[in-house]
Amino acid sequence: MASSLKLGSKPDAFRRQGQAWFCTTGLPSDITVEVGDMSFHLHKFPLLSKSAFLERLIEETSDQEECVIRLNDIPGGAKSFELVARFCYGVKIELSSENVVYLRCASEHLQMTEEITEDNLIAQSEIFLNQVVIRSWKDSLKALETCEDLLPNAEDLQIVKRCIESLASKATTDPNLFGWPIREHSLMQSPGGSVLWNGISTGARPRNFSSNWWYEDASSLSFPMYKRLISTMESRGIRPEIIAGSLTYYAKKYIPGLNRRHSMGAVSLTATLSEVEQKNLLEEIDRLLPIQKGLASTRVLLGLLRTAMILKVSSTCISNLEKRIGMQLDHATLEDLLLPNFSYTMETLYNVECVQRILDHFLAMDQANGATSPCLDDVMASPSLAPITTVAKLIDGYLAEIAPDINLKLPKFQALASAVPEYARPLDDGLYRAIDIYLKAHSWLSEAEREQLCRLMDCQKLSLEACTHAAQNERLPLRVVVQVLFFEQLQLRTSIAGCLLVSDNLEGSRPLRSGIATSGEAGGWATAVRENQVLKVGMDNMRMRLSELEKECSNMRQEIQKLGRGKTGWIASRVPKKFNLKLKSQMCSAQEGSVSEQQKSMSAKLDKLQAKVSKQKKQLSGNA
Repeated sequence: MASSLKLGSKPDAFRRQGQAWFCTTGLPSDITVEVGDMSFHLHKFPLLSKSAFLERLIEETSDQEECVIRLNDIPGGAKSFELVARFCYGVKIELSSENVVYLRCASEHLQMTEEITEDNLIAQSEIFLNQVVIRSWKDSLKALETCEDLLPNAEDLQIVKRCIESLASKATTDPNLFGWPIREHSLMQSPGGSVLWNGISTGARPRNFSSNWWYEDASSLSFPMYKRLISTMESRGIRPEIIAGSLTYYAKKYIPGLNRRHSMGAVSLTATLSEVEQKNLLEEIDRLLPIQKGLASTRVLLGLLRTAMILKVSSTCISNLEKRIGMQLDHATLEDLLLPNFSYTMETLYNVECVQRILDHFLAMDQANGATSPCLDDVMASPSLAPITTVAKLIDGYLAEIAPDINLKLPKFQALASAVPEYARPLDDGLYRAIDIYLKAHSWLSEAEREQLCRLMDCQKLSLEACTHAAQNERLPLRVVVQVLFFEQLQLRTSIAGCLLVSDNLEGSRPLRSGIATSGEAGGWATAVRENQVLKVGMDNMRMRLSELEKECSNMRQEIQKLGRGKTGWIASRVPKKFNLKLKSQMCSAQEGSVSEQQKSMSAKLDKLQAKVSKQKKQLSGNA
């Protein structure tokens, strides 16, 4: 069915002059209808023959020399009355989705019922609404848009409800099942599936529409209408992720701040809302968003949060967005997490407190899901622990980004770093990097504060590369450097033992061959010989390293004995130069008794280390 309906048959007899309309029928005008600042110079009979309301007003002014009627309350104003006047004169007019709501509301106000005459305007507009407009997606959408100017009349006549019900019904229907919105363009398909145009196959295939095909159309509605449409869709059981997608599309269209930092999709910015309107819109969208994990992307949620801070929305809205982000923090990126601090105090460059709250929400959810404190092997192997390890890596990267801020206080840095559980970090390399950057940017920290900061990391969980860097890092306290050296030697010993084990396995797996070998066997034997040569070179290098380690153990033992005999604690200048450490001269404030305990503990560890080094050396000698 066509999306328009022609009424009347007479040629157009209306002409406009300035703010006045005249009907050129050859008869002088005997009534003037004023609607707003527009005057209509018409004739009584065509009007009273169609409208009971105008008939009553004309009778009330019959005793006056000049009949003037004022219609200031007619829905749609002069635009509506012009169409009504044309209908009364039988002039050709075309009902469409753009004017049918105006005519329906105006005809109701003017009481243009079937009791006055048959096929009156109320009946004609109702038929067109129900049989044409409501059945079409685009016509229903256009009619709903025109209802904005005709409230509350369109609401009282349930035109708004009917249009919204129609739109919700079509949006919640599979577009590929019933042809929405393909049917809108009057396309047909041949039995083979190709598109027919005037009965002739074009060879084109019909498009498959996704569930978000209606997002752009719905975003053209004002938010009150859009909100009612979304609520109706929810009551019809539409999936929450589709609702969330539409809401984010609407937000990106009308809140320009969401598109300044990132390109979040091809959404044209057609809105010019004030900051207050944007603030109210963002709060409304937050209330409508379903509270489920993964419905909206973490990037979009962080964009909403950033914009919410700029617009100074309510604390409830901020808290809700933080909780939503916390539920899926493992999907965030470092760039999106760097939320600027919009506070007037500008204490720090980035909003660290906000990230702390988001992390707390994530950890609370993780514990609520039954998370425990597994061992390191479980963390590396279990897929269920991937989110917490991802978040730990993200937070370590965030700490490294905010560490150069000289206004970032030590307690705030420590609180964020220590909030991540120990089991979430298989390695502490990222945390060590952040600590090192913080120490470099905050060179005025006291020795006690440096040691307190370094307690955040576990030297046993540093990689060999990180240990090598830390052993030469003059910003670290001496106590931490000694611990790093000790664990570095343990890691070297473990690596050496692993290499020796591989070497033994390779040598034991090479049986002597006699006779003439095939070409393939000869090639394999040559490869094995080359591998053996490479391993021997590696073993020679390891022997040299073992010798150096043995000397280092001996020197460290002598230094510990010297420290035990001294009365002033640890003196950095006594550390041998062959460590290549550029350590500052510093004193430990510990008592003589604590030094003695440290001496005994370190001596015991070195005894074990030297014994194992000697054992490895014997093994190397035996394998030579």
